[in-house]
Amino acid sequence: MNRLFKLTSLFALLTMLIFVIIASPIAEANQAINGSGVSAVQSRLDTILQRGYILVGTTGDYKPFSYLNPTTGEYEGHDIDAAKKLAADLGVEVRFVKTTWPTLMSDLLEDKFDIAMGGITRTLERQKKANLSHPYLKFGKSPLIRTADKDKFKTLADIDQPNVKIGVNPGGTNEKYVKANIKNAQVIVVQNNLEIPGMVADGRVDVMITDSIEAIRYAKEDQRLYAASRDKPFTKNQMGYLMQRGDQIFADWIDFWMEEMMLKGEFDTLYKKWIE
Repeated sequence: MNRLFKLTSLFALLTMLIFVIIASPIAEANQAINGSGVSAVQSRLDTILQRGYILVGTTGDYKPFSYLNPTTGEYEGHDIDAAKKLAADLGVEVRFVKTTWPTLMSDLLEDKFDIAMGGITRTLERQKKANLSHPYLKFGKSPLIRTADKDKFKTLADIDQPNVKIGVNPGGTNEKYVKANIKNAQVIVVQNNLEIPGMVADGRVDVMITDSIEAIRYAKEDQRLYAASRDKPFTKNQMGYLMQRGDQIFADWIDFWMEEMMLKGEFDTLYKKWIE
């Protein structure tokens, strides 16, 4: 009887020890989240909320989405307003970080900013390395040409001729499209994207293949320019916001915020202000 009692007591003691060993890390984790861990960082979202500002990467060279106004020294555009609204809804300050199309992905992965905003095309290639948000705008690639040439350049075949000069900015989807589809025309790489529309208008290049929305915007600003194929662009694309992958909490918050923006008509308001 005594032997059975001792064995039972020993078994109970071992069971208790095993429970303590397993339960202790769980309890510590729960305490980190629910107790003193109010300050524990579970996501980039927590980091942003704790430090009081969000870092937004943007190029500043892509009207009407992101433009660094040389007169004011301030960023302006559709996605600049969206970034400010994002920060306000988070209850934090927004701080813009200058990036470029060639360095956009590397700057993101090097943690120079929390999110990139500014007319970024959703592509499978970008999704391999990072995480793209829900789309907020549909568009396509189309040519910006001179108004005098609107009957000359009606198709891609009309443009892809040896005597035609195409201006393109390096590092983005415009250059990628040109490299994949232009075989005969002369491709001139221009480092500053903002210079290309003026080059088209002045006759230094004949065509700028860009996003249809950008082409429409420049044609509105300069009567010498014409947005060709605006109703039937060469491609079908969507724009989204770019984040590092692996942080589902932050990605879910951004997507939910975008759904709320659409539900309340905020994106419609931005479209009317900057694009229509």
